[in-house]
Amino acid sequence: MVLAQYDPKALEILEAMSKKYKSYTSFEASITSTLTNEVEGTREEIKGKITVKGEKFRLVMDDQEIINNGTTVWTYLPAAKEVNIDNYDPNSDEINPTKIYDLYKKGFKYLFLEEQTENGVLCEVVDLVPEKKDAQYFKIRMNIGKKDKNIVSWTMFDKSGNRYKYAITKFTPNVAVTDAFFTFDPKKYPGVEIIDLR
Repeated sequence: MVLAQYDPKALEILEAMSKKYKSYTSFEASITSTLTNEVEGTREEIKGKITVKGEKFRLVMDDQEIINNGTTVWTYLPAAKEVNIDNYDPNSDEINPTKIYDLYKKGFKYLFLEEQTENGVLCEVVDLVPEKKDAQYFKIRMNIGKKDKNIVSWTMFDKSGNRYKYAITKFTPNVAVTDAFFTFDPKKYPGVEIIDLR
């Protein structure tokens, strides 16, 4: 067991990746999310698409849609025909897609592990380990493309044996997207029940 530390090689890789994402005005990515638990023998896969612009994001998956305009979060559940509205707390421990590129800067130690190939891309593998013992995840493993510094995938390991892996299958930087795209318009969803939790 290698004890996590503030590894300078890992930091160099993370800084280069973060700088790359900050240079984009916006981006869109197709994601495959896989939940595995080897103890229970479970494996679930969900495909989705995420669009990010600054602090705003819209995540569309099979069973739900999460829209965040930087102040408000809408969680739309098509099967239930309902949308939950809540205030966005930028200081919460929730890991959201606009934070993944800066995650390492606060509350984590990091360690470079190895180089490995994923989906034909040579990646540098870095582990982020939370400094807080009671964190939701005990480790986040990031696979970062060695050449282009794009994130190929990241995997979150929780204490109950679940692994949540998010693999980016397609990535488009600087997509043209308006701010209105990051709000939920109930007029476009007739019959939807609105649950305001604010």
